[in-house]
Amino acid sequence: MLRSFLMAMALCLSTSAFAVSAGDSAPNFKLPNLKTGKLESLKKYRGKVVYLDFWASWCGPCRQSLPLLNDLRKELKRKGFEVVAVNLDEETADAKAFLKQFPVSYPVLMDPKGKVPEKYELPGMPTSFLIDKKGRIQHIHIGFKPKDMKNIRKQVIALLRKK
Repeated sequence: MLRSFLMAMALCLSTSAFAVSAGDSAPNFKLPNLKTGKLESLKKYRGKVVYLDFWASWCGPCRQSLPLLNDLRKELKRKGFEVVAVNLDEETADAKAFLKQFPVSYPVLMDPKGKVPEKYELPGMPTSFLIDKKGRIQHIHIGFKPKDMKNIRKQVIALLRKK
């Protein structure tokens, strides 16, 4: 619990520059899928537009973002869009309990040790990276409000249209 609190504070109070910026290649990683336990890499989704979403059960805005992202994924999945969620809870049970309340149909990967956020130097929670078909970061979203979905949807559609 203390580790989660300290991690949350560090993520929320961080003022360091991004390790990655728009235009950079998204750092690859391999993490276990919450449902299957199998390792999945970000590279697996190359050729799709990916919304890489870092979240945790203690993140208030995640209660709003996960269901709305699930709706967007359902709408645009056939066009080549995928949401990949990286959960940062120390305990898998916390993530599972959260997802019982706020179920999603997209892949949820587990990173209880917080290694992947170190690669991305997350400035707050939630933080998401919109990645194009070639694996390059195009947009970085820090925090979440429901009104953000209109802009996120527009950005995703623009990237889906690009060759």
